[in-house]
Amino acid sequence: MRFTHETLGQRVVFAPGGAPAAVAAEVAGLGATRVMLIAAPARASLADRIGADLPVAVRHDEVVMHVPVEVAERARRAATAGRVDALVCVGGGSTTGLAKAVALTTGLPIVAVPTTYAGSEATNVWGLTEGEVKTTGVDARVLPRSVVYDASLTLGLPVETSVASGLNALAHCVDSMWGPRADPIDRALAGEGIRALARGLPAVAADPTGLEGRERTLYGAHLAAVAFASAGSGMHHKICHVLGGMFGLPHAQTHAVVLPHVLAHNAPSAPEAERRIARAFGSPTAGEGLAALRKTLDAPRALRDHGMPEEGITRAVAPILAAVPGGNPAPVTEENLTALLRAAWEGSEPA
Repeated sequence: MRFTHETLGQRVVFAPGGAPAAVAAEVAGLGATRVMLIAAPARASLADRIGADLPVAVRHDEVVMHVPVEVAERARRAATAGRVDALVCVGGGSTTGLAKAVALTTGLPIVAVPTTYAGSEATNVWGLTEGEVKTTGVDARVLPRSVVYDASLTLGLPVETSVASGLNALAHCVDSMWGPRADPIDRALAGEGIRALARGLPAVAADPTGLEGRERTLYGAHLAAVAFASAGSGMHHKICHVLGGMFGLPHAQTHAVVLPHVLAHNAPSAPEAERRIARAFGSPTAGEGLAALRKTLDAPRALRDHGMPEEGITRAVAPILAAVPGGNPAPVTEENLTALLRAAWEGSEPA
């Protein structure tokens, strides 16, 4: 067994019901005295609670999905004008993504407080959208120094959004089984992530006000993101990034729809990974395990339901082909990719 694995350095604090105090401690540990607090308007009251004990110099609430370049530039200017020395982001993947965009050019440390299962807080991956093109990259500056997980902060997340966000985390696990840098440690983390998500998400759907299911789902989402940060972005994420940037599709729902189709495409060519995924689900095959979970959760099924035009299928093929890593388990051609996208657009069963 020969491989090289890099573990990213980051403090992770699980603090059920204790986010404000935990965040204040992390900020104090950085020695920060002028914080930029980033949260979307919908999270304003939560940001008030988190920020009550922080030395907040700037409040910034312009959060836009897929982080358009012009939005990132305005946030960067606000950070510079406010002479801030740390960033605290409270929210989902778009909020974390904006903080990363600021950190990418300023080097400011981030304390991330996730309110969804997006996982961006545990990766060194950034993404920016210009026009219809979403560009992603890897940079040590964007990895948050600390993450504070508090399951109580996810209680306001509707079940439908929780399901989509959790399946996005599951996609991190699946991609980590065969990503361009995937190794045995990544696969072990991803397998445990799948087990946690497969137990946590049905509990969230059954009892949205219960903390146990949400805590388990947060745990699984963190493992998924750690594995993904190491393994790298595979076919699934390349497809979703192209579609998200090109058509402005909602991030989590796009991942939830595309995942079973990519799994069906790759699994036959990656038998060891397929068996790992199946064991994590506790099912005979990986596809059956995912299908059963999606049925339980009433998961999103069709890209057309989330704003993708039918003519977008043809438009997306070339940029996706250019982005898919060369080491993908199964060959990706114009023909089979077009068929995959059409099935995902229609909501057909994975082939």
